[in-house]
Amino acid sequence: MTSSIVVLGSTNMDLVAYVAKAPARGETVTGREFRTVPGGKGANQAVAAARAGAEVSMIGAVGADDFGVRMRAALEHSGVDTDLLRTVEGPSGTAHIVVDDEGGNAIVVVPGANGTVTSLDHGDEALIGTADALLLQLELPLSVVVEGAVAARERGVRTLLTPSPVQPLPPELLAATDLLVPNEHEAAALTGETDPAAAARALLDQVPEVVVTLGAAGCLHAVRGGGEPLIVPAPRVRAVDTTAAGDTFAGVLAVALTEGRPMPEALAWASAAAALSVQHEGASTSMPYRAAIEAALA
Repeated sequence: MTSSIVVLGSTNMDLVAYVAKAPARGETVTGREFRTVPGGKGANQAVAAARAGAEVSMIGAVGADDFGVRMRAALEHSGVDTDLLRTVEGPSGTAHIVVDDEGGNAIVVVPGANGTVTSLDHGDEALIGTADALLLQLELPLSVVVEGAVAARERGVRTLLTPSPVQPLPPELLAATDLLVPNEHEAAALTGETDPAAAARALLDQVPEVVVTLGAAGCLHAVRGGGEPLIVPAPRVRAVDTTAAGDTFAGVLAVALTEGRPMPEALAWASAAAALSVQHEGASTSMPYRAAIEAALA
């Protein structure tokens, strides 16, 4: 059966400059290309989940500008339902991204319309209650992220939280989180532990299950009371642009889990999708469809 996923999160227009080497502070460099690409951590995860085969709905906001029109259209083109994606006065959110020739990136996010989503509407709560899983990130105001997680918990809906951009997580959010999906740097920032396995163990004091993404090294899964962490290696590929890797991983992992796949298989599925995404430029535009993920695993 097709799984149903709701994403409560950001929608940004990515303004991407491609350079040989990112500039240091005070330095000016010449780029080789510039693109505008629909993105935002919430929208990216929504597109990844929809392309992987889920029925996906997006809760968030875009501005009353051309970026807002383009981002709504891009979501709908990938099969994401946008009935509860608000349009508000003012500019849409933007992400200003520098991508170097090694595929690394540096990002500045300007929230714009995302900053107006401070609480859920009644229709939002009802929609969350129909889902198999709720995907959350931290590019919306923390108040609505907490409210969304609590609404999901009260309705028996599984919650997956990507703690990015990393910040202290309130106890009520942690209490309503089923699966925390940080990258290794976010895990270290949240715990003070630089070793990913140690960071995962520390996080299990606060949430029941953790997946720490490790970039080219794969990912690490740990569950409270479950013994030693499981490490799943990533496929070896040449990275062109890693901007969307984490969001691709989270969105596809949610699909795999809500379809009932065992965690090792779900992690392999998500890792394959992330590896496909980093081989192409752009965020949402680089995300693979289900057939490509299955072909990569085969």
